[in-house]
Amino acid sequence: MPQTVLEIETRGPGLYEVTRDAAQFVEASGMGEGLLTCFVRHTSASVVIQENADPDVQRDLQAFFARLVPRSDDPSMTWLSHTTEGPDDMPAHIKSALTASSVGVPVSGGRLMLGTWQGLYLFEHRDRPHVRQMVLHLSA
Repeated sequence: MPQTVLEIETRGPGLYEVTRDAAQFVEASGMGEGLLTCFVRHTSASVVIQENADPDVQRDLQAFFARLVPRSDDPSMTWLSHTTEGPDDMPAHIKSALTASSVGVPVSGGRLMLGTWQGLYLFEHRDRPHVRQMVLHLSA
């Protein structure tokens, strides 16, 4: 079955759209029907399907997660023990656990069956830039 690894350069927290890359991979595979599995190879980033029409949705989602799980130097987070990798690290692990490390997207007619306003995103939870890997695997 076809498989590839996307490398996504992040600039800090946020959603990085990979819909076009995933669609090109599916099209190039020549497979008409199947399931695209998208898997993030990290414990401090995740993959989400989210609206791609209004950037306010992405900003609000990021703001929600920042309020839900603040950095470990926030007074409300003094209970954390894993703090050696910086104040954004353990909160990034929590955010990743609350979202997903993989998603499946049906493929029909050689195209991703995402809805009109849906996009596929890497959700970066760390403060500094990273190069993240997302495995795309297409199965019949």
